[in-house]
Amino acid sequence: MKSVDTIARVRRAFHVQGWSLKRICRELPVSRNTVRKILRSNETSFSYERERQPKPKIGPWQDQLDGFLNGNRGKAAREQLTLIRIYEELCSLGYEGGYDAVRRYAKSWAKAQGSATADAYVPLFFAPGEAYQFDWSHEIVLINDVTVTVKVAHVRLCHSRMMFVRAYPRETQEMVFDAHDRAFASHVGKGGGIHPFSFQGVLIPAIKYALNLGVIGKQGGRLKAAA
Repeated sequence: MKSVDTIARVRRAFHVQGWSLKRICRELPVSRNTVRKILRSNETSFSYERERQPKPKIGPWQDQLDGFLNGNRGKAAREQLTLIRIYEELCSLGYEGGYDAVRRYAKSWAKAQGSATADAYVPLFFAPGEAYQFDWSHEIVLINDVTVTVKVAHVRLCHSRMMFVRAYPRETQEMVFDAHDRAFASHVGKGGGIHPFSFQGVLIPAIKYALNLGVIGKQGGRLKAAA
């Protein structure tokens, strides 16, 4: 990579001082190909990047190394092979390269696997009446000229995205039940004929104690928590 200063000196020597390519190469010094490249373009910097990084030592052992790295996936941290252990295993198989080559390859492999995972996603789809979401929010309101904080229950149907909202003074279990009863009653005849406790699943992302909603469990709804 040539610095901006070197590129400017080459162009000034050729266009202003009238130096020949041979003299520029001798005085600065830079190669003839570099001088031609600078003079034929308007770039202010040049850099070289390998399109393919050769792996003379790792290449013959890449399949075995990939096998060790893939074997670590899905295992608990204490059960995974460390890079030192992987290096020792490769050496026992005949690998003659250094540990740094194994470490660099493992780093690039992990980066490639991470980008592949980032490109994958699982779209969420819910059938009518299959699931809903429930959560609380805290809102400040003015009641009789007095500023108070109320707790607002939010119930959203996962299929139709229909929303039910109701304010309460507290977040007690009784008010959780009341919010569910009123939400189900509000949505009767809407979005697939939903009625209380007809859901196949319940998604409650933020209220841990709602895992003990005995009313829902006893009357047929299967409770699932998405913490």
